[in-house]
Amino acid sequence: MTEEFLDPKIVGQAIAYCRKNKKVSQEVLSGLAGIGRTHLSAIECGARKPTIETLYRISIALGINMSDIVKEIEKRI
Repeated sequence: MTEEFLDPKIVGQAIAYCRKNKKVSQEVLSGLAGIGRTHLSAIECGARKPTIETLYRISIALGINMSDIVKEIEKRI
């Protein structure tokens, strides 16, 4: 049985897409989500994987459902 891993770059691209779609800067989103701007930047470029808690905080800050981000990730897989 082969294990598949979710590419953090895909996750980051989906989050960046949702953020840009809402016309929100990294600075504003990171403040609303309570995470550092450099942390958000690292997530969006695929250098870090967000925890489920961070993904939830980002979705709340964007005013969208967490499932909307997951759907965007699934489109990119």
